[in-house]
Amino acid sequence: MISYNPLWKTLIDKKISKADFKKKCNIAKQTYADMNKDKYISLRTIERICLTLNCSISDVIDITND
Repeated sequence: MISYNPLWKTLIDKKISKADFKKKCNIAKQTYADMNKDKYISLRTIERICLTLNCSISDVIDITND
């Protein structure tokens, strides 16, 4: 299962609000909703997040065995 908990922590650490994150990374409403429900989003979107926030993929997602 994919978890976006590392992303939410990264946003806190970088002092970026969720609204600013959505705007800065150009995240669609549905994609953002999927992320909040720990649903799959495209690797291309994850790449854009990493490049925009200047972080690694492990700062955005975690894979769990739930």
